[in-house]
Amino acid sequence: MSRPAAPSLPLWLTHAFRAQRGPVPWSAVTRGALAAGPLLLAGVLGGRIADGVLAAIAAMLAGINDRPGSRRASVRRLGVPALAGALGLLVGSYTGQQLSAVPLTLLLTLLGLAAGGISAVGPVASAAGTQLLVTAAIGAGMPAAESGWQRALAFLAGAGWLLALRLVLPTPGSLAGDFRFDGERAAVADVYDAVAALLDAVGGATATARRAALTAALDHAQDALAGPRLRRYAGSATERRLHAQYAAALPLAEAATALAWAGEPLSARASEGPRRLAAAVRGNTGTGPLPAPSRSVPALRALDDALLRAAEAFDRAEGDHYRLLVLRRSPRDVVRAALGAGGREYGLRVALCFGASAAIAQALHHARWYGQHQHWYWLPATAVFLVKPDLGPLASRVLCRAAGTVLGALAFAGLAALLPRPEGLIVLVAVCGALVPVATRNFAALTAVVTVLVLALVMVGGEPQASVSRIGETLLACAIVLIVGHLPMPGERGGGVRARLAVAGSAAHAYLVHVLGESGDRAERWALRREAYRTLAEARAAIALAAAELPALARHTEGTDAVAAVLERLVDTTTACAVHLDDTGRLTPQHSRQLQKLLRELGRSQEWVGPPVAA
Repeated sequence: MSRPAAPSLPLWLTHAFRAQRGPVPWSAVTRGALAAGPLLLAGVLGGRIADGVLAAIAAMLAGINDRPGSRRASVRRLGVPALAGALGLLVGSYTGQQLSAVPLTLLLTLLGLAAGGISAVGPVASAAGTQLLVTAAIGAGMPAAESGWQRALAFLAGAGWLLALRLVLPTPGSLAGDFRFDGERAAVADVYDAVAALLDAVGGATATARRAALTAALDHAQDALAGPRLRRYAGSATERRLHAQYAAALPLAEAATALAWAGEPLSARASEGPRRLAAAVRGNTGTGPLPAPSRSVPALRALDDALLRAAEAFDRAEGDHYRLLVLRRSPRDVVRAALGAGGREYGLRVALCFGASAAIAQALHHARWYGQHQHWYWLPATAVFLVKPDLGPLASRVLCRAAGTVLGALAFAGLAALLPRPEGLIVLVAVCGALVPVATRNFAALTAVVTVLVLALVMVGGEPQASVSRIGETLLACAIVLIVGHLPMPGERGGGVRARLAVAGSAAHAYLVHVLGESGDRAERWALRREAYRTLAEARAAIALAAAELPALARHTEGTDAVAAVLERLVDTTTACAVHLDDTGRLTPQHSRQLQKLLRELGRSQEWVGPPVAA
């Protein structure tokens, strides 16, 4: 008799124990160690402890956003949230001094509504909205003798210091060329490796996962290369060459996707060329002879042609003036995302959580519940992090935040009793700053590290030991967010998933129309293909997040995973059609039947992706 299978844990619980894997980001660890601790030390030595504390907080928040990528991309990823944080500190400082509790709460609620809507635009906007609200809570709930603009300048100085470290310090293994572009070089090399991995997986069970990994690698490389610049084109020979190498990877990715769609296993020879190209990018060397794959079918002929063009691009001493084709959002698209179903739903929840937590914190503050502690910012600042869907499903976030805060507060209570002040606390801040880049892999670990860091900062700033009250406030914030997260909202639930699926559907349809129109503009086709796969990946991530919520929330997005799967097959089929049309000028009956079948399936999902497009 077979044993009954052990019951599996629900997704909302298992998600709390997940952690990202990968090597230790030593360069980010070094930057973290050189940021918050030294800034705090400078403030103490200069007799400006409050400014040192704010600069260290800014460096900590910037460190949370300090992810792998290019230096140019880090300017936007770290700089935009820092500007939003300085604005929040400015608003919070002045309104906290001028307004009484009720109008201040109303103002913070409206600020939460705006920041929540803006967060739906994208990851950088989400980080900016978070820092805006956190610093507004700090500015309003932690009054100080300094003026608002002085505090804002101290905050910008702290974030600017970490950004300067990111731009100046070389990373390990970056000596194979101009170290300024080591992030771009690694990202482009990863694309070629992902193409090779997909070719190896063609016809196997892992082909779909490899195609998704190729999409992620292309997205990362595109972001690394498309950071803010003063000129339209790449300014140096090294950067031009990297842009040309990325451009050469696009037809390779297209051919590999078409081969994966066909599903016929390939010989190992097919993936040798992309792997040699990846090694050439990493080592900043020539490619040497590349093994040519068989040319028996259109997709293999496309792969061979793409390898030849890539070899030519790699052999040039300097790349051509190549403008990265990215479908950028217009201001209208940004406004539509912020005011759309996803932005409205998230904005309302952020406003309710932030406003309710600020009101309760002020009521407790005026009732003297805080005892010796004069500041009430912890409760609303905690609620801001808890309400962020970027950090995982709601129940998982609450569990991680509660566990991390308890662990961090207890650890700090023990350390504070042993360490000398302020020297020991400054060292503790530096150590925690170094741990932040590693702790970002799990929300509970990040919460524990940040809790120790912030408690050390406020104690250096003159506040007494506050571990017990911080635990109580965190648990109260968890309760607030859990309640608000399950309240019925105006409109349809699952607005974030609905909005992302609609965008992905529009991108897939635009790509299909371009391919069937047989336009000769391949650069535009590759840009449309990139947009289709990128928006699909974002939709998939939102769907997976929604599926891991508690059943009361997860039921509102049931069936969306199947809709995303149909869209992915449509984009894969469109890519196969594009490659076949390049080779023969006409579609096979198999291509036409598959397109018609997928469009009929999408026609039954108009509520998620909009009206279908005729093939």
